[in-house]
Amino acid sequence: MRPTIVPNLWFDTEAEEAAAYYCGLFEDSRILNVTHYNEAGPRAAGMVLTVEFTLLGQRYLAINGGPEFPFTEAVSFMVECETQDEVDAYWETLTVEGQEGPCGWCKDKFGLSWQIVPKGMDDLLSDDDPERARRAMEVMFTMKKLDAAALRRAADGQTVG
Repeated sequence: MRPTIVPNLWFDTEAEEAAAYYCGLFEDSRILNVTHYNEAGPRAAGMVLTVEFTLLGQRYLAINGGPEFPFTEAVSFMVECETQDEVDAYWETLTVEGQEGPCGWCKDKFGLSWQIVPKGMDDLLSDDDPERARRAMEVMFTMKKLDAAALRRAADGQTVG
């Protein structure tokens, strides 16, 4: 039997709110189970302890563990989008009360980092023609939200602007 890897997201008190937010953002997502602290503590009895949920079929666990461990960019979730409309929609939603970063990175309102990338991005950046890859990467470094068409134009040697 193969082991299962379940990403565990540590929140102060926002686990249930965050799980509901993420489930509302991605299709085929739902909350599976919610557990609560009891008298054994260390937090108030009745407070949400964990929320198990799925996003696009991937299982996650959110825990209200306290303020000791905030999110950093050391861990992020990459969303590979089929279309620019998807890139735009995820970017706009995740940056509400969040923060835009460089090169398709952003933080949501809970401080979790995301990479919102157009499908084929890795192909552009690892093109067999090193000049195409350089031009695409050069333009990517000027962007916050990624623009797939602009990246392709840059790779092709066309002016982007």
